[in-house]
Amino acid sequence: MTPTSRRLLLSAPFAIAAVGGVGFYTALNRQRTGAYNPRGVPSALIGQAPPDFTLPALPESGVEPFGAADLRGIGRPVLVNFWASWCVPCIIEHPQLMRLSREGVPVFGIAYKDKAADSLQFIRRHGNPFNRLAQDIPGRVAIDWGVFGVPETYLLDAQGIIRWRYAGPITDEVLEQDLRILLRRHA
Repeated sequence: MTPTSRRLLLSAPFAIAAVGGVGFYTALNRQRTGAYNPRGVPSALIGQAPPDFTLPALPESGVEPFGAADLRGIGRPVLVNFWASWCVPCIIEHPQLMRLSREGVPVFGIAYKDKAADSLQFIRRHGNPFNRLAQDIPGRVAIDWGVFGVPETYLLDAQGIIRWRYAGPITDEVLEQDLRILLRRHA
């Protein structure tokens, strides 16, 4: 091995570390300035109609099931919320969903990989914000939507096109700074 190739080989780890350091610094700086949102995972469905699906109702919920056809042409924005009774962040976001429902925003719920009895107990204990409520026990519909965890909420405009996706609980801050603005914009 020549001395030049030996120097290049020895300097390769330093170059890789430098590139990684610059990338890490850039990510931290963008997060500090608000230009980077680690929760802002893009969705391939933004600007499209939801994937075709039909789900069964949550038994004994008193709320009708729904499918993709029920999301088309409602004439006003609607939220589709993937949730589960075993999901702690779902408890955090539930008061915001209840508030939106009381204000007349249609909220369609999909109980994700949850036992029917547990889902029913959850909505009986915390209230039922859902205009429509269905079960996705195998999680197939959630996969088609690109859900990677619950809670996850999608905003569909008045024509039934997906305009926004939020992964994580809708907090008061998210509701006031993001969702209310989008609901007005897409009315």
